[in-house]
Amino acid sequence: MTDSSRLPTVTRFAPSPTGLLHLGHAFAALVAYRIAADASGLFHLRMEDIDTGRCRPEYEAAAKDDLEWLGLSWPEPVMRQSERFDAYREALDTLQTLGAVYPCFCTRKDIQAEIERAVAAPHIPTDGPDGPLYPGTCRRLADADSKRRIAEGENFALRLRMDEAIAAAGPLTWTDSQGRTVTATPEIFGDVVVARKDVPTSYHLAVVVDDDALGVTLVTRGDDLRPSTHVHTLLQALLGLKRPIYHHHRLILGPDGKKFSKRDRSVTLRQLRESGVSRDDVIARTGFTPAE
Repeated sequence: MTDSSRLPTVTRFAPSPTGLLHLGHAFAALVAYRIAADASGLFHLRMEDIDTGRCRPEYEAAAKDDLEWLGLSWPEPVMRQSERFDAYREALDTLQTLGAVYPCFCTRKDIQAEIERAVAAPHIPTDGPDGPLYPGTCRRLADADSKRRIAEGENFALRLRMDEAIAAAGPLTWTDSQGRTVTATPEIFGDVVVARKDVPTSYHLAVVVDDDALGVTLVTRGDDLRPSTHVHTLLQALLGLKRPIYHHHRLILGPDGKKFSKRDRSVTLRQLRESGVSRDDVIARTGFTPAE
């Protein structure tokens, strides 16, 4: 494992082009950009566009325009996850060789029914950072049954055998931007999904593979993603990837006290710009300071 603290500072901002950027995006991008600039390092822009049904080229173009208006720059070409499926398949092959994944054919309805049955056993945890924990139903399937169902075209996801993956990786820690060592507890996610039949990756797998490919040494992201760092540390260990340092920054909240979200149709940078709000005013609205 490479010690990221001794490498040049490389950060990234990785939005999903499923809508226009809002103040929360602006703040996250400014934090990553400023940290890299202050260290005479490198800032990358990456498009997390594996959701091909919702991602649009016009949103990518709009994001670039907004970020340039904020004064940010980055090397071209921009990395796009939709162009990196081969890299994710290679990572999956490694996990499969390790025996660390298994196919899961459960629907959401199946999982919910199994969870409801598990509630009767209070010693079994049912909730994790991403929601209800998968109860492990398909772990018990025979290999022959799994192969048959895949061959018949049944939908499936690939899940991490969490307990066995942890045993293979050994004790894990990650380091935050304050130099503190944090014990990784990826078991809080249960048997997390790492890929699906139609998309050979998940957020968790793609992020660690892409950060390694870009040479990212410092991951900056919102504090709501702090739990993800535990499972990312495990995947990095299993795949033999470089382990970056992590900086989890505060979230930008709206008047209702909730974080800005595309789903809530939060005020976008485009709307602010078109209404005559200046770049400095937009930055001021995020509360960003160079000390972030």
